[in-house]
Amino acid sequence: MSKAFTREDEEGVEDLPDRPISPHRNLVTAEGLAEIEENLRNLREEEIAAEREGDTAKLARIARDQRYWQARLQTAEVVPPPADTDEVRFGSTVTVRAPDGTERTWRIVGEDEADPGRGTISYVSPVAQALLGGKVGEVVEAGPGEWEILKIS
Repeated sequence: MSKAFTREDEEGVEDLPDRPISPHRNLVTAEGLAEIEENLRNLREEEIAAEREGDTAKLARIARDQRYWQARLQTAEVVPPPADTDEVRFGSTVTVRAPDGTERTWRIVGEDEADPGRGTISYVSPVAQALLGGKVGEVVEAGPGEWEILKIS
């Protein structure tokens, strides 16, 4: 990276630009809050190791990530699990029939804990936005087609 795009601080560690923070509310599940706290613990351990090694590039990355996760921790709004399964809410697990006819199951979670490959989607994603407030049997439009809500748990 060109020095024109970095700044050396007084300790000689480069400051990287901050990771972008979403403009949406930082809603999280209890598990999501635990993940944020775990990320901060892991970064502290990495920081200690990088200081021992004198790895300034790694220290810069760690400092940037610590700023991000500290901001996310400070703004986290833990949402308790839904009390019922009458409609799709934050924290619900929803089984849908996708436009291609396949069934998919996702849990609607916070942005930082979303991982569609692991079965979680962000509450601000287009599909989750279409599903929120929906009831079993309803069909919602999201993206290129219609999604039928089959089950809410």
